[in-house]
Amino acid sequence: MKNLLAFPSARHCSKRVSRRTMLAGGAVLGAASALSIPALATRVSAASATDKQNDLKILNNALYYEYQAIWAYNFAAGKLTNTDLGKAVLTVALANQADHKQHAKVLAAAVRSLGGTPAMADTNYDLSAYLKAGEGGLDSDVNIAKLALALETDAAIAYTKEIAQLKTPALITAGASIGSAESAHAAFIRATFKALGVDLKVVPTAFVSADTRNAWILKV
Repeated sequence: MKNLLAFPSARHCSKRVSRRTMLAGGAVLGAASALSIPALATRVSAASATDKQNDLKILNNALYYEYQAIWAYNFAAGKLTNTDLGKAVLTVALANQADHKQHAKVLAAAVRSLGGTPAMADTNYDLSAYLKAGEGGLDSDVNIAKLALALETDAAIAYTKEIAQLKTPALITAGASIGSAESAHAAFIRATFKALGVDLKVVPTAFVSADTRNAWILKV
């Protein structure tokens, strides 16, 4: 794989992918992943009080990270440039963020259906671990996209782990559907890099897991 830091200039990017193409791709992904989330019943009943508390904790943990993703895309959007490259990254960000908002809505409804109180969004979230590890940055459009990729990859991995611990069948189905959307987000970001001239595989491995994480993310 060639050096990912040797990214095409914004002027050259416009020759490889149009704004309209990126917008269409984002709209398709957003609609597809949103529609794949199963509608939860008005009431979701857990088998026991213990199962209920277990599922509430997992759901609220997931909700916390959905809020983090929504915040991160808002935060990063204000740092993107007004170039063709910046606009392409923004299109991807808005499409993915729209899905995260839908995920948060579904998760909050599930928490309420179990009689719990949904977690609230924080004002700020700490992304320093990603920045220190060189898994993205806030200093360029390219590095912002890499940061989003790392976050989406971790979200997909987290859902895989968390849904295995849920006790309520309907919630397991919903969690699996959301997790698949997170994987699609990661692939969408990688597809954007490829469309903009970076030599990489859109889907680098057959699985998205802790063991394959390094194959999915792109270092600064």
